[in-house]
Amino acid sequence: MNIGILTSGGDSQGMNSAIRAITRIAIIKGHNVIGIKKGFQGLMNGLFVPLALRDVGDILHRGGTFLQSERSSDFYFPEGQERAIAHLKEANIDHLVVIGGDGSYRGALALYQKGINTYCLPGTIDNDIAFTDYTIGFDTAVNIVVSLINKIRDTSTSHDRTSVIMVMGKGSGNIALHSGIASGADAIILPEVPWNIEEVCQSIKKGYDRGKRHGIIVVAEGAGCGSQIAKEIEKRTRLETRSTNLGHVQRGGSPSAFDRIFASRMGDKIIECIENGIPGIAVGIEKNEITYRTIQEVLNKKPDFNYKLYEIANNLSQ
Repeated sequence: MNIGILTSGGDSQGMNSAIRAITRIAIIKGHNVIGIKKGFQGLMNGLFVPLALRDVGDILHRGGTFLQSERSSDFYFPEGQERAIAHLKEANIDHLVVIGGDGSYRGALALYQKGINTYCLPGTIDNDIAFTDYTIGFDTAVNIVVSLINKIRDTSTSHDRTSVIMVMGKGSGNIALHSGIASGADAIILPEVPWNIEEVCQSIKKGYDRGKRHGIIVVAEGAGCGSQIAKEIEKRTRLETRSTNLGHVQRGGSPSAFDRIFASRMGDKIIECIENGIPGIAVGIEKNEITYRTIQEVLNKKPDFNYKLYEIANNLSQ
């Protein structure tokens, strides 16, 4: 069989680990693997490269995706999809593996509905895909954020300063929630939970009243503007407050051991599904078991938000 692989949407640490696993396991089992450069845009343009064992050597520890990724608005129109299908057929690609977030899943589903055998892996740092406890890159991104918050805390303590730290997550507060708990934040502001500035200020004041020499507020980008929140906190509390937007540094760096192993396990599952004739599926991890659901099923369900974990975060910040 000829198996194509592409990475789409925002990059995440561990995508290379998944590409490596899929490629090596497929080749060992006698299949051919074709890498598709620059996501669905590259698929429409026929940017195909055959992958051998040596081509995926020395990429396990590298962040990003060596196949590169590119967002493509053209692909979501029927004309773009037909161009992509024509290139797949010309290259005799029997199965297409798509690594990315929900937008990538929608692209894979569109191809599946037009007769292409597609398979999805959850590659996004936001951890916002249904039916998987984790997505590739999430663990690494959280660890990066925690490391950076630790550094910000050092300088904040030196100046008795409050820091508002803005992290990625337009529609998902998972990075903010997990990194906030791991960093001992005084407040965590998320798009999933209503919040008000007065409660945030009260949390900061309680910390200073207990003798703390700094305040840490973690904000998901979909919940508010860090610089505006910082100005309002300083105005209301009269405490020096600075904002820091961590930006795309959260996407970079070497993937954690968890992400490397997790991505490798899912890559193995993809090949298993291909060999067993089970297309149109998305692989995930549920209760530490690698599972799969139909792509349609995954897209039809809103990802669960862990309100219990948010409650724990609030209790710990008191």
